[in-house]
Amino acid sequence: MSTASIPASGPRVHVSPEAISRGRVVVMLSITVFLALLAYYFVGVDEGMTSVFGKTMVVHEWVHDSRHLLGFPCH
Repeated sequence: MSTASIPASGPRVHVSPEAISRGRVVVMLSITVFLALLAYYFVGVDEGMTSVFGKTMVVHEWVHDSRHLLGFPCH
């Protein structure tokens, strides 16, 4: 049995090609994009006519300071 030489640059790290499957990466990326778009909607867009919660400004008031910090005009 022959042994492979180990480079002196550092320790060998074995990473399995199946560590995270491609399908799992796609699912995790999809969920992340959905949550990011949902956060963007509630912070930046949810106001007035496009409001999910009717004519109330509840979400707008909750994220009011965040809107100003991120540069969204709201009044």
